[in-house]
Amino acid sequence: MPRTEPFDQHPVEYEKWFNKHKYVYESEVEAVRHFIPTGKKGIEIGIGTGRFAIPFGITEGIEPSTAMGYLALIKGLEVHNGIAEELPVEDHSFDFALMVTTICFVDDVRKSFSEVKRILKPGGSFIIGLVDKNSPLGKIYEKLKEQNKFYRFATFYATDEIIMLLKENGFSNIETVQTVFGNLQKIHEVQKFKEGYGEGGFVVVNAVKAVNSFNQRRITSNIEKI
Repeated sequence: MPRTEPFDQHPVEYEKWFNKHKYVYESEVEAVRHFIPTGKKGIEIGIGTGRFAIPFGITEGIEPSTAMGYLALIKGLEVHNGIAEELPVEDHSFDFALMVTTICFVDDVRKSFSEVKRILKPGGSFIIGLVDKNSPLGKIYEKLKEQNKFYRFATFYATDEIIMLLKENGFSNIETVQTVFGNLQKIHEVQKFKEGYGEGGFVVVNAVKAVNSFNQRRITSNIEKI
């Protein structure tokens, strides 16, 4: 069952967080941007109010929260009501899929990754932004999550866990970058991201859906005929 209650009840407060933590948000945007392919068709899963879709020119998304989806709609985005485990879109229809701070609210991560693989074209990218459970910030979030109206419903993951699940679902060429270093209240400029994970509270993972063996054989066959 999707964990939408806090987002349905507090959409305005959700939006205010990004304004209050302007440079944290912009640091996260720049880290995600590193993996966004240019001129490709993308979709955001858990589009929320469009905070991450809009900077990257993503016009379409999936959102289970009616209140959040409404705020995205009035910003001009196309929003499909649905959940990550049952994406209401066709097979092989996108070049990349984005999922930012959504993974911690998904009930069945394995099934959601399988669904993302289904909707991606061969060679498509799956870009995940998450709060790393093992980072200094992630440990604080985990400790205090019962006091937070949004994160008390969350299940945080370590980056290693996400990488393992991606590999289990047939994704490869996995890369990571990290940002949001230090106390959120003391971040007063856009931080530069760096490769890897373990230090930054926000990690972006990029993984690629492999071209299936049938297509590989067909390409090889066509080359041989030339």
